[in-house]
Amino acid sequence: MTPAQLALRQQILQLVEQYDAAAAPAAPFLPGQTVIPPSGKVVGAPEMRNMVEASLDAWLTTGRFNAAFEARLAQRLGVKHVLTTNSGSSANLLAFSALTSPLLGERAIRPGDEVIGVAAGFPTTVNPILQCGAVPVLVDVHLPTYNIDVTQLEAAITPRTKAIVLAHTLGNPFNLDVITRLARQHGLWLVEDCCDALGSTYNGQLVGTFGDIATLSFYPAHHITMGEGGAVFMNDDLLKRAAESLRDWGRDCWCAPGKDNTCGQRYCWKLGALPEGYDHKYTYSHLGYNLKITDMQAACALAQLDRLDGFIAARKRNFARLHERLKACEEFLLLPAATPGSDPSWFGFPITIKPEANLRRIDLLTHLDGKRIGTRLLFAGNLTRQPYMQGRNFRVAGPLTNTDTVMNDTFWIGLYPGLSDDQLDYAADEIASFVGGGL
Repeated sequence: MTPAQLALRQQILQLVEQYDAAAAPAAPFLPGQTVIPPSGKVVGAPEMRNMVEASLDAWLTTGRFNAAFEARLAQRLGVKHVLTTNSGSSANLLAFSALTSPLLGERAIRPGDEVIGVAAGFPTTVNPILQCGAVPVLVDVHLPTYNIDVTQLEAAITPRTKAIVLAHTLGNPFNLDVITRLARQHGLWLVEDCCDALGSTYNGQLVGTFGDIATLSFYPAHHITMGEGGAVFMNDDLLKRAAESLRDWGRDCWCAPGKDNTCGQRYCWKLGALPEGYDHKYTYSHLGYNLKITDMQAACALAQLDRLDGFIAARKRNFARLHERLKACEEFLLLPAATPGSDPSWFGFPITIKPEANLRRIDLLTHLDGKRIGTRLLFAGNLTRQPYMQGRNFRVAGPLTNTDTVMNDTFWIGLYPGLSDDQLDYAADEIASFVGGGL
């Protein structure tokens, strides 16, 4: 970069900050008129400055910002390896696919092997199991934590079981004492889907660091964002090698984009049925994908990391405010509870309507929609009842009673850092008012 370019770059970045400072102040909250979204992003000058700087680099695939983000996130999580992906769903696909790698020998998951999960959650926690030819074994959830009912877990394990794949629902950690004990006892892989749970802890330890491999999402709804994006993280070197290969087209080479001959033996390999000396950069050891991100995305997320502690604190504070505001409704509403021993970094505030309320969920949600209060169901509700699951190869381990309750009576409202106290109070008060009005 020439001195003139460097000076111009600094001017451009200063203008970005001035542009952000010139933005109009947020409009005042008008109850019943201002939309209260269930989720959203909080970005400003630091993120825009980084993204513009990345665009000025004109390095359009993963580059220096991605390397910095992976390193900082690994340090934050206390793990050896972080690999970014183009979405949280891709991260789940990559994490599970890594467990099918031939590098793992007899421990590799193969078609027909069973994998334990739950039906009350997001589809792409379970979908990779099916996509890789394994068989999901679905267990009921516990209310009001909305995580797997660990009292039913051991009964679901058979000689064909190879792994447990679970999400920390809406940021609430599942019971890692029981699950890690059973995973070790039976020699099972444990995949932690932390897409909704960045910053949550269990017994003082970050979720995602208990199992073999874990995932994150950086969609705008999540704790930090890069627009579209995700990550897998792990400590095991072999799993990292498998995941990196699968992410990068399945190639055996581990050169970064734009780099050649990192191994120093580019034309010295003899692999598969290829001729000796075949270019290692074009040798493929896995049935892979291309799941990488752009450097501009990483630049945004790198700036977001500086805000993460504040975001987590705001989510916890907003959760506590909603819980306190809705306590008077507990006769009619089942309010969420943290798993014992956990400190959730909440993604949302789940609520289940009790039979005593004598009202339908659709009526409450329609009322809230009319008041401009955004709501979401607990994702797929009961996956086994979704259209795409009809005729699929899965097994249900016991009645899914609570899962059906989630499907019929549960929803959640937002608590992300962009919401004000007035917005949170208004949402809670409208729920309380309607529940009282429905008696």
